[in-house]
Amino acid sequence: MKVVAAAGKMGTVNISATGHADRSGSETYNMALSLRRADAVRAALIAGGLSGDAITVAGRGESEPAVPTPDGVKEQANRRVEIILQ
Repeated sequence: MKVVAAAGKMGTVNISATGHADRSGSETYNMALSLRRADAVRAALIAGGLSGDAITVAGRGESEPAVPTPDGVKEQANRRVEIILQ
């Protein structure tokens, strides 16, 4: 996994994973979905050998789209998890 390798090379101790969703569901559903996405990435990073204590997760729901769309529009680019190495 590239993130695990990059963290090892950088000596990174803190990683944040922020989940996002498109606007095809309700705001409540999308907030929960974005958090589930971030939690799934956290689990994968832990499985890859990183310490869970060093990984924080957050969900942004549909509030920060990569591609602005009207409500109800499915946009794959907005379904993502952003990972930041610190």
